[in-house]
Amino acid sequence: MTEPLRGPVSYFPSIEKKYGRPISEWEALIRSSPLTRHMELVAWLKAEHGLGHGHANALVTHTLAKR
Repeated sequence: MTEPLRGPVSYFPSIEKKYGRPISEWEALIRSSPLTRHMELVAWLKAEHGLGHGHANALVTHTLAKR
C-alpha cells in the first residue's frame, strides 16, 4: 500500500490537472524567474499564470527547498 502524499507535493496532482502543465515546467519557470523571494514568486505565479494561492505556494515552497 502506498503512503499518501504529504506537504506541498500533495497539491501536485491537482495542479497538473487544473493548469495542464507538469510540475517540472512550473519548477523551470520559477527557477528562471529573476524573483528570488518566496512571496514575490507566489504573487507572480498568481498574477501572471492564474494560479490560486495554495497551488502557487506549494510550487514555490517545493522548488526553493530543492535549491
